[in-house]
Amino acid sequence: MKKVFILVGPAGTGKTTAQEYLQQTFNFARVVTHTTRPPRAGEVNGIDYYFETPASFSHLDLLEHVEYDHKAYGSSMQGLERGWAKHPAAVMVLESQGAQTYRQRLGDQAVVIYLTVSKVDELVTRLTKRGDDQASIQSRITSREFQRDLTLPAALKDIAHVIVNDDWDETKQQLTALVQAELGDELND
Repeated sequence: MKKVFILVGPAGTGKTTAQEYLQQTFNFARVVTHTTRPPRAGEVNGIDYYFETPASFSHLDLLEHVEYDHKAYGSSMQGLERGWAKHPAAVMVLESQGAQTYRQRLGDQAVVIYLTVSKVDELVTRLTKRGDDQASIQSRITSREFQRDLTLPAALKDIAHVIVNDDWDETKQQLTALVQAELGDELND
């Protein structure tokens, strides 16, 4: 049974870094999602996201979608199936509501990983280091969505694997153990 590993948590917890690790280490497909936010420096359409206008976004056939910091984000089942066709599993970064939708639709095929840190102040430092401008950081950390994502939603409490990403080496070990437990022999196929 093919699986999709879904990374959730507040901005700055290392979701993109964890996604890249799973892609490089286990040859996971990265599910390209859609967004109406503008690209950050260096981001490429069709690789990082499909960058959409509000009008084009409204015409997509989406599995899930959400608004975060006044921008729309969503993913399609077709994108997930394209990844599964050539890889042992897929990985994606989603907002917690999207993870709940995937879990409801896919059941155990959706492996939810909630990344967090032990000190919330560290998140602002990480957002600054990745190049976000101060106005964007301030808007994000004061948003209702960011505040909501600081805690694991009740609907995911018995489902999500919680990883505190204070030390990247420890996080990699926990991710590796989780992948091996979920996929086992499928990794060698």
